[in-house]
Amino acid sequence: MGLACGCGGGGGGGPTTGSGGEPGPGQGGSRGIGGAPAGSGGSQGTGGVGVGGAPGSGGAGVGGATGVGGAPGSGGRPGSGGAPGSGGATGAGGGACSNTPPPAGTLVGWATQNGGTTGGGSAAPVTVTTQADFTSNIAGTAARVIYLRGSFTGTFSIGSNKTIVGLCGARLTGHVSLSRSANVIVRNLTIVGNNCADSPADCSGGADAVTIGDTSHNVWFDHDDIYDGSDGNLDITSGADFVTISYTKFHYSTRRTDPLAGASGHRFSNLIGSSDTTLTDAGHLNVTFHHDWWADNVDQRMPRTRFGRIHVFNNLFTAAGNSYCTNAGIMTSVLVENNVYNGVNRPLAPDANGDMKAQGNLYVGTTAVTTTGTGFMPPYPYTLDDTAGLQATLMAEVGPH
Repeated sequence: MGLACGCGGGGGGGPTTGSGGEPGPGQGGSRGIGGAPAGSGGSQGTGGVGVGGAPGSGGAGVGGATGVGGAPGSGGRPGSGGAPGSGGATGAGGGACSNTPPPAGTLVGWATQNGGTTGGGSAAPVTVTTQADFTSNIAGTAARVIYLRGSFTGTFSIGSNKTIVGLCGARLTGHVSLSRSANVIVRNLTIVGNNCADSPADCSGGADAVTIGDTSHNVWFDHDDIYDGSDGNLDITSGADFVTISYTKFHYSTRRTDPLAGASGHRFSNLIGSSDTTLTDAGHLNVTFHHDWWADNVDQRMPRTRFGRIHVFNNLFTAAGNSYCTNAGIMTSVLVENNVYNGVNRPLAPDANGDMKAQGNLYVGTTAVTTTGTGFMPPYPYTLDDTAGLQATLMAEVGPH
């Protein structure tokens, strides 16, 4: 059961698409009934008429077999064959890709603050299927709701007042950037980084899979799958603020190594605040991570934090063989609640100059950590899920639907 925390003002997964049916042939008619025996002058045999199959319902359409003709009448003239059965109608639902995305969840966390995050709002959705159309529609400040179909590679800069929703396994490979952008929602999308191909001698010199930076604010990433960033998977830097990351999976496809970082492969997933000396970040970098999953091959930074107030609740950590998980760095306050740390090293790793309060977490196959920080009181309402059964729930619900 969830524990409601009415901690302040303001505050996920859609159904999967059904399996589509295939057309099926109809059921055959009965066999023809023959006439009277020869010599008796039997009347003409009457052939059976094929009966069409019923339309397929729900998933795969179930059609009948093709109609079977009547056998020749005994003694009389041959019975006429049954008409072919008509095939079942195509089943409703989905092997075929749907043009309707799964419904959005409820926004919780820091992105509810500072006026909230609505993305493109009620703008009429536009479906894009080419890279040129996608790049054009995500630019600028005009409110847009963009449904993305396809798999594109490159660098993608998202402007303000945008909702981007992936359909049918939509995928972006390369680098996604938010710079001075406001009011952005990105959901149901797979984003794959360059995996150090852009900087083979030093992964940290390459691009993040996603960067939210340069004072971007009111940003919500929800139900995404983000992996193989060269530098980081999703980093939040340079005065960015009021960000929520929910129901998103972070991982790496291999245990890559790196000429500079060595065995860790710079598999450093999520950085908040780029440097201890960027003092202008103070008062910003307020971020919520909830119902996320740090999975295979992540070495560290789940997340690594500086300056902001960071809320980490109801997440799953299964990145076995890692260095550490959740950090509190310089001038930051981190509240870590009701997470599951399973089979990982150093679940909590606060720095001496950081503040961390941890409570209600479940530690499985790892060492529980006691912290002495004071944390902070989030200014938004949220509900804490019980850690019992949380791992199975997140593994089923996190990522695109």
